[in-house]
Amino acid sequence: MKMTMKLWRPRYGSKRFVFFSESRNTCRNPSLHSLSSPSPDSHHSFTDDHKGLSRILEACRISMDFRTAAKTHARIILLGYGTYPSLVASLISTYVHFQHLHIAHQVVNWLLSSAIDIFTMNLIIESLMKTGEYNIANKVFYKMPVRDVVTWNSMIGGNVKNSRFDDALRLFREMLSSKVEPDGFTFASLITGCARLGALSNAKWVHDLMVEKRIELNYILSSALIDMYANCGRINTAREIFESVRRDDVSVWNAMINGLATHGLALDAFAVFSRMELENIYPDSITFIGILTACSHCGLLEEGRKYFNMMQNCFLIQPQLEHYGAMVDLLGRSGLLEEAHAMINAMPMEPDVVIWRALLSACRTHRNKELGELAMSNISRIDSGDFVLLSNMYCSLNKWDSAERVRHTMKKRGVRKIRAKSWIELSGTVHQFKAGDGSHAEMKSIYRVLEGLIQRAKLEGFTPLTELVLMDVSEEEKEENLSFHSEKLALAYGVLKSSPGTEIRIWKNLRICLDCHSWIKIVSRVLNRVIIVRDRIRFHQFEDGLCSCGDYW
Repeated sequence: MKMTMKLWRPRYGSKRFVFFSESRNTCRNPSLHSLSSPSPDSHHSFTDDHKGLSRILEACRISMDFRTAAKTHARIILLGYGTYPSLVASLISTYVHFQHLHIAHQVVNWLLSSAIDIFTMNLIIESLMKTGEYNIANKVFYKMPVRDVVTWNSMIGGNVKNSRFDDALRLFREMLSSKVEPDGFTFASLITGCARLGALSNAKWVHDLMVEKRIELNYILSSALIDMYANCGRINTAREIFESVRRDDVSVWNAMINGLATHGLALDAFAVFSRMELENIYPDSITFIGILTACSHCGLLEEGRKYFNMMQNCFLIQPQLEHYGAMVDLLGRSGLLEEAHAMINAMPMEPDVVIWRALLSACRTHRNKELGELAMSNISRIDSGDFVLLSNMYCSLNKWDSAERVRHTMKKRGVRKIRAKSWIELSGTVHQFKAGDGSHAEMKSIYRVLEGLIQRAKLEGFTPLTELVLMDVSEEEKEENLSFHSEKLALAYGVLKSSPGTEIRIWKNLRICLDCHSWIKIVSRVLNRVIIVRDRIRFHQFEDGLCSCGDYW
């Protein structure tokens, strides 16, 4: 039976994209056989509200219901939401999710061929970035006939939010070439990207350019600059900026406190907190996350308890998950596992996976099998790091059979251990290393330098901590395993390529191990150099045989 009313069928690209066929049982695009209008008795209920339509698409992705997703697309067009930015992004994300990339690109091509204003296109790019569809956002961006500063900011900021920091910097260079002047929002995104990347040369370049273009500092940019230099290992530069800018917004103070906490400078963080009262700045929940993190990094148990109580009793700030997480981490690392577990049980909200992982990590350190297994059973989204912690806990107790069962479970589930990697920036280029890596072009020279450093450290009394290699193998094999950790390779390359006496900065994706920590302390004294290592948790500044963490991390 033919429909009496013909519905609008927009063209997507060069092909007619059919949402409703003229016959209920006929569709011109076989890949879209389910795009006919939903029948009144359908078990799926549609809503005319754009937020409701977006929720339906999200539910379709979760339930893998392509038929309803396609019907929802038809409904969106029928109701005139075809260019609504968040819905367009959600549609594209849905088709990508179902691996119907050709349809996703048809949607994009139709948008680009339509007379849509730049304001709407900018919102579409922003929405695509929010859903993680940066490749399609790129396609839209490069085919736009006109781009303004908002367009560039959406792309640069979106890449930063999606952890594509190198792409953000590349786009910024293209922006400068296009003669579009960056503004404060551009630099706020770039500074955040440089902070996450930890690349000091890029950070300095962006900061210098911001000064050259006379971008006025507001509290957002001031906070971002402090955070950037702290994350690039330049905590003293971060202090200088903090002292030179207006400090009438709490976010500036939070950036400084969090930066000091990351560097393990708890007493300095406490001093900044005390200054807040003198300058009439009221702390917020983020302030106390920084303070409690500083306590955790330095093992300051009583101070942590004091600030946790102060937050509630003096400032009437109710603890959130992050505050409880910092306290559980502090208690656990201090060996008070039962108290940490009691705090988890007493929390007014459901503990998240981060809190259980903090307890699991403490159980591994203090070899508490029972609580470790309990923590593992409460981790809903188990990743490789959780299995490794549990396996290492069993190994530390010489329970090799239990450790082997964990590794077997990992293999059965297809879970791969996250491989440690370290990187070092030299002359604006980032060099990355993995444990036992042989891929670098100068690897022979790197290993030669590393072997020399190992021998010099042994002459100074260094003994490899083979008990850290939690495998049932010979001592020689354990020592060889320790010798080629990624941070040691990165340090050897830094020694090979830098001048004597210059500072070496290394980044690592996981926590530094005790063997590497002890070894780098001795190397810093032997070479008379400052060596800074930023691991997953914090900074370690090695100098004259000592570390800024005080051997507690």
